[in-house]
Amino acid sequence: MKGFKEELTAHILPFWINFMVDDENGGFYGRMDGHDRLIKDASKGAVLNARLLWTFSAAYRLLKTPVYLEMAKRAYNYICKYFIDPVYGGVYWELDCKGNPINRKKQIYAQGFALYGFTEYYRATKDITALERAKQLFELIEEHKDRQYGGYFEAFTDDWKPIDDMRLSDKDANEKKSMNTHLHILEPYTNLLRVWPDEHLKVAQQELITIFLNHILNAETRHLELFFDERWNKKSSIISFGHDIEASWLLYEAAQVLGDSRMIKIVMPVSIEIAMAALEGLESDGSMVYESEFGRKDMDRHWWVQAESIVGFMYAYKNSENILFKEKACDVWNYVQQRLIDAETGEWYWSIYADNTVNRMDDKAGFWKCPYHNSRMCMEMMEHFFIC
Repeated sequence: MKGFKEELTAHILPFWINFMVDDENGGFYGRMDGHDRLIKDASKGAVLNARLLWTFSAAYRLLKTPVYLEMAKRAYNYICKYFIDPVYGGVYWELDCKGNPINRKKQIYAQGFALYGFTEYYRATKDITALERAKQLFELIEEHKDRQYGGYFEAFTDDWKPIDDMRLSDKDANEKKSMNTHLHILEPYTNLLRVWPDEHLKVAQQELITIFLNHILNAETRHLELFFDERWNKKSSIISFGHDIEASWLLYEAAQVLGDSRMIKIVMPVSIEIAMAALEGLESDGSMVYESEFGRKDMDRHWWVQAESIVGFMYAYKNSENILFKEKACDVWNYVQQRLIDAETGEWYWSIYADNTVNRMDDKAGFWKCPYHNSRMCMEMMEHFFIC
């Protein structure tokens, strides 16, 4: 395997620098559709902007390229000026193109990604204000966790009251707790622990890992369950192969950074078992399909699922020394290079359909389409597996 640095620096990041910088209203544009048409008046989502902050901060920390710092500062300043709620704290879910809040709800998933971005910006720049903002978000998230049954509720009103519609998107179930939100609280808490080994944070991270082991992970199949009520009763039957393989390495990373030898001993074999279960989503062309329910697969090959598969299988190979995992990572990377990368405009397509045609109905860049999964894959390969 090779080509990860070139993919990052020649195809993925230049797309966002060349096409998505909003010089009129600040920050970045909210959307480019699947036909490469820029939608300048599209709304701006907290998740996209926080992921842009994380991506360019991580790229600058790793490569020290000045334009990456410029982009990271642009994302950081925009989030601080427009997304942070000056009254109740936390970040709004959605702004219009000019930076006015149009959805003020406090989605815990978005708070987690803002924390992730602020922490990585601090790692890259040592800007103490960014670290303080990350700590404030941590305290807010912890303040509103479920004290009775453990874990985190999906969403609140702008003033942190209960809310009826907790969904991340129209595709999600309206349940009080989800695997996805917990995974993306685990992830930023890991990053915050790298720079702030606070005891309260360590306890919260231990509890999160335990929730995955005791409630989210299916004890028999080793897949992750997706949705739950507040008492952790299962409310979904879908298997998400992409989330399985992503969680396999993020759980291992969380235990490693936590530094609890007992937890590492427990988590490492579990992470390998989850990766082994995720193999069920692989197809003969090397790709990983989206999800499955009652044995029926959704055969779309989503961009983020392929990216996480490469990283997850490489960690499984590292921890198990089972060459099968490395071979599967290579197969997925070959598929990405052949099918998913837009060699002309840059970035990756949203997905490849089951009939092997390109999905242009979904965005090239947008509320949920960002450079975080594929950029992080490239940087993980470069930084932790020394493959460029």
